[in-house]
Amino acid sequence: MGFFHYYNSGHAEIFVFDDFLIKQIKEGESIDKEETEVFKAVLETHFQNKNMAYISNRMTSYSVNPLVYKEAEKISNLVAIAIIPANSKMRANAEYESQFYNKPFGIFDNLSEAIKWVHKIIEKENNKKAITSN
Repeated sequence: MGFFHYYNSGHAEIFVFDDFLIKQIKEGESIDKEETEVFKAVLETHFQNKNMAYISNRMTSYSVNPLVYKEAEKISNLVAIAIIPANSKMRANAEYESQFYNKPFGIFDNLSEAIKWVHKIIEKENNKKAITSN
């Protein structure tokens, strides 16, 4: 991990790295389909035609419409989602949300574990892509 891009969208902070991004939503916000459109715009800017993963660093309490995961599944180069909940209630919410996403979805105790996991998933997907293109 070296250079990264930083965005403050008003309701969230987004840290964009080479093959993943970390998003920290602000307290009391609500994540819905409109938020998915903002997310897609960041992906188009930084990850066009490149596999990537999303890491949600849940430091604050906010609500998520689980249907956003169905929209996220449509993003072909989004290969994994990792959640880092701050407490047991947030972990339970993430476990519920995982039912709505049919790609790799992991829940982790810290950022380091999440980053290691997403790198493994991305590498696996990149290898699959290389094999099928040969």
